[in-house]
Amino acid sequence: MKHKLKVHRLITENLSSRVAESYRVLRTNIQFASLDKPIKHILVTSTGPAEGKSTTTANLAIAFAQMGSRVLVIDADLRRPTMHKVFKISNPLGLTNLLLQSVALDVAIRDVGIPNLHLVTAGPIPPNPAEVLGSTRMRALLKELSPSFDYIIIDSPPTLAVADAAILSTIVDGVVLVVAAGEVTTDAAKKAKAQLDGVKANILGVVLNGLASANGEDRYYYYYGQRKV
Repeated sequence: MKHKLKVHRLITENLSSRVAESYRVLRTNIQFASLDKPIKHILVTSTGPAEGKSTTTANLAIAFAQMGSRVLVIDADLRRPTMHKVFKISNPLGLTNLLLQSVALDVAIRDVGIPNLHLVTAGPIPPNPAEVLGSTRMRALLKELSPSFDYIIIDSPPTLAVADAAILSTIVDGVVLVVAAGEVTTDAAKKAKAQLDGVKANILGVVLNGLASANGEDRYYYYYGQRKV
């Protein structure tokens, strides 16, 4: 199956747009998702490829950074990494190097030119992504990074494609599932949710991506609570 090319539009291009406001609403929903235990480590995944999960990851991170929070984005899609392309920076080293402990944190954490926002790119693609992400070192790294940031947002591979997202969902506070409107069947979306439920992931909700406006000009992003899934 061929997938159409996704354009990674960042809300910094138009802070007053309806798309930007939708991400701010998503940010607020996540903040109030759990009053007893703050949501700090967030995983963003999708049902399948090319549904806009990386764009959602980037824009959600920007929305948090814009309110003054210290935010780190980690590209944990070690199969088809894209966050370095989204923020237009190089990817000579990153997460895989940190997991191998072959580079210092301050070298791997990159400035993307947006106040309060930093990025750890994927780095070299390993031959065994699932094993790398499921390692005790990944859990230790997240714990090591945590004190320096208010939010850590992780971009992961699609849920139905590989086991990576399910593995990562067990070490974060909550998961946001991105579903492309008109491109993903209800059965596929339910299957993705069931796969996350199977590892007892805390699904915060679903971003329904790609809803066209009445005039067909804008594309919106809406947040739905878990009961809407």
